[in-house]
Amino acid sequence: MNSEPHVAIVGATGAVGREMLICLAERDFPLSKLTLLASARSAGQSLPFRGEEIVIQELTEDSFKDIDIALFSAGGGISEKFGPIAAEAGCVVIDNSSAFRMDPQVPLVVPEINPEAARNHPRNIIANPNCSTIITLMGLAPLHRAFGLKGLIASTYQAVSGSGAQGIVELENQTKALVSGSPIEKNVYPHQIAHNVIPHVDVFQDSGYTKEEQKMLHEGRKILDLPDLKVTCTCVRVPVMRSHSISVTAIFEKDPTVAEAQAVFSDAKGVDLRDNPSEGLYPVPLDTIGQDNCLVGRIRKDQVIPNALALWVVGDQVRKGAALNAVQIAEIL
Repeated sequence: MNSEPHVAIVGATGAVGREMLICLAERDFPLSKLTLLASARSAGQSLPFRGEEIVIQELTEDSFKDIDIALFSAGGGISEKFGPIAAEAGCVVIDNSSAFRMDPQVPLVVPEINPEAARNHPRNIIANPNCSTIITLMGLAPLHRAFGLKGLIASTYQAVSGSGAQGIVELENQTKALVSGSPIEKNVYPHQIAHNVIPHVDVFQDSGYTKEEQKMLHEGRKILDLPDLKVTCTCVRVPVMRSHSISVTAIFEKDPTVAEAQAVFSDAKGVDLRDNPSEGLYPVPLDTIGQDNCLVGRIRKDQVIPNALALWVVGDQVRKGAALNAVQIAEIL
């Protein structure tokens, strides 16, 4: 690949596409040219990048000539149709949807955890993991390297922006309606999200788990190369605008002390320890918005399961959970 590649963003006008643009600029990504692709209704608009206005082009089957890397964040249907077309044109696709994550010929990459996987992409496609999986594993991977992860029990607290702009609008509108005494309208979620929590993210399966909950199992096994990893997960939508939080009980082969676990994070890449609860120091979503690193805190011995720690992990799901992770993969290339 050229030292300064021609990069495209597919879905450039969406929340993650715009965040990709920000990450490329902030990290001074070395590119020779940037192409922005979106639907026909967005074509002709422009977005700022490094002091210039870049005109958005309509995504078509002919869009990928001479493009080296394409960052996809336009939904699974678009990825399934245009990802292979881009790959066939010689472009390396970094896809943010779930379309290719479990394909054995497509690496599933978190650069701080398994960067070497990005270099072997026989289909010319690399997948970004699910946002809650990335954030959870950013907290668990350093501990796994030190103590050997065997299983985890997780509960996620997922922001409404994980549902896209419509989730944010619904929370805002319902909050205003509650203050004014107006009727509550529900369009995005099956229940009122304002002043509420909903234990339902994605569709339910025959197992009783949702697809989102099973992503933690299947994606965690693939990223960590732990085919026997055991996972129980409950995903919950909460009335928070941005950044996901995860409560985790992690079971290890060794029996770490809290001090040993805390010490692991002193040199862990992409994650910071914030763990002094008596002084009010622990991760909260507002502290991670727009930030590259995830935060870990509330580390303590589990009082039920041997060789287990309880911990709390928080990260910006639009940034590290999506856009930044994709840009970091492009940096590896």
